[in-house]
Amino acid sequence: MPAPQDPTHLPIREQMEKLIRRKQQEITKGLETLDTVKFRADSWTRGNDGGGGTSMVIQNGTTFEKGGVNVSVVYGQLSPEAISAMRHEHKNLQIPVDPATDLPVADGVKFFACGLSMVIHPSNPHAPTTHLNYRYFETWNPDGTPQAWWFGGGADLTPSYLYEEDAKLFHACHKQALDKHDATLYPRFKKWCDEYFFIKHRNETRGVGGIFFDDLDDRDPQEILAIVEDCFDAFLPSYLPIVAKRKDMPFTEEEKQWQLLRRGRYVEFNLVLDRGTQFGLRTPGSRTESILMSLPVTACWLYDHHPEPGSREDKLLQVLQNPIEWA
Repeated sequence: MPAPQDPTHLPIREQMEKLIRRKQQEITKGLETLDTVKFRADSWTRGNDGGGGTSMVIQNGTTFEKGGVNVSVVYGQLSPEAISAMRHEHKNLQIPVDPATDLPVADGVKFFACGLSMVIHPSNPHAPTTHLNYRYFETWNPDGTPQAWWFGGGADLTPSYLYEEDAKLFHACHKQALDKHDATLYPRFKKWCDEYFFIKHRNETRGVGGIFFDDLDDRDPQEILAIVEDCFDAFLPSYLPIVAKRKDMPFTEEEKQWQLLRRGRYVEFNLVLDRGTQFGLRTPGSRTESILMSLPVTACWLYDHHPEPGSREDKLLQVLQNPIEWA
């Protein structure tokens, strides 16, 4: 019987695609153990043989009001205009030039992007919303070798009510995953998360954070892929025990109202500030339903609302305005 083939012989893009497809199955099966309904698959294709994806969606369960675990694998041509817009954040992204005319090549450059993006909104206001996203992007030289590449992603927790033990568990699991590779990564990615998921017009973070990184290309891609895989593996142990503990807690109408207000903040961040949402909506052929899957079924906005000083709602706001070191 031949020995199993070492997957590292494959291009990084193929290894990442296999990883996200496997993790989509693992994560959805894990989440289903806490609910009475199952995820349903909704596959889609991008025009002009440009790839596609599968959205796994759960709705109206006893535990999860709405959730999606989406995989996308897209490729095609990145126009010179799109490259110029992206170079603000990706300095190593090159606009190909025709040597005969010294002008940008009209077709631009070939690109490949794949990722898994997930947002889960539980029904119970004591059970936190969570978000996870890991992705890979590369452009190709004419000979098919990578020209520019990077990884991005992370996972974070957004409770409506603060349970310190939940925040500590979530952070500790992700710190442990990163510490296997480099003890400097968790504090760096934790700070990055707090700064990225910051609602500037509210002067508060979206939640109690987690880890986040973007445009990561500062070490061997095989090593970064291993980091991403370990972070993926940290998710279910960091989240399932929290939801299992909170999903059946009694709650009041006032607590439900507060959850809807906090979801309003979530919507504000995703529509106004999130780079991923903006990139998806301006990408030709992208699927709007999958991009906006992150939005909750219900949310609300009350004019000039402020929680009672010293209340549990106020306690959460104090943490959101002054992030804590949880691990």
